[in-house]
Amino acid sequence: MNEPRDETNDDYQALRRWALSYPESVEEFPWGHSAMKVRNKTFVFLSCTTDKLGLSAKLPQSREAAVTLGGGTPTRYGLGKHGWVSVSYRVGEDDVPVEMLKQWIDESFRAIAPKKLSKQVPDGGPA
Repeated sequence: MNEPRDETNDDYQALRRWALSYPESVEEFPWGHSAMKVRNKTFVFLSCTTDKLGLSAKLPQSREAAVTLGGGTPTRYGLGKHGWVSVSYRVGEDDVPVEMLKQWIDESFRAIAPKKLSKQVPDGGPA
């Protein structure tokens, strides 16, 4: 049985706020996870329970580094074949690299969003 979401986690909230600060970003909850979308296309999945924080993002440029250095694995359900990477951290035990994950969210947004929207975002992410 799936453990219920824990939306009180500070790292989860920081990543969620970051993703929602992108132009036209909205949040939906398919399968019990947070899916950040731009124009009906998901650019990041976030999940957090009392035990685990997870993120999946499309990383066309940094996929290899994410898998080898960032602890990521190709995302299941066939998404890994298309450049998606997933990471998972144990709440209260692992240090969550929030700044690195924000960079991944930025890369994923730029890979998914229409170019016109991507150009509205300064290098490094939203202000």
